[in-house]
Amino acid sequence: MATLAAPSSSRPAEDQQRQTGLIQEIRMFWRQFFVAAFDPYRPELHYMRGPGPACRAKNSAENRASRSH
Repeated sequence: MATLAAPSSSRPAEDQQRQTGLIQEIRMFWRQFFVAAFDPYRPELHYMRGPGPACRAKNSAENRASRSH
């Protein structure tokens, strides 16, 4: 009977370790989810969308100069 009690006494410890590992995985998932979902940095707001007015003015001046020659 002592041999039957030994394996059953270690089983709750294994179950507790599995539950603790599962809880940690769930916490890590939600932590990563919230970081990704509510990240305030939005790089698409900072990208250039094309040449600005200075570039257009420079190019139009170059085009006018090349036409006059």
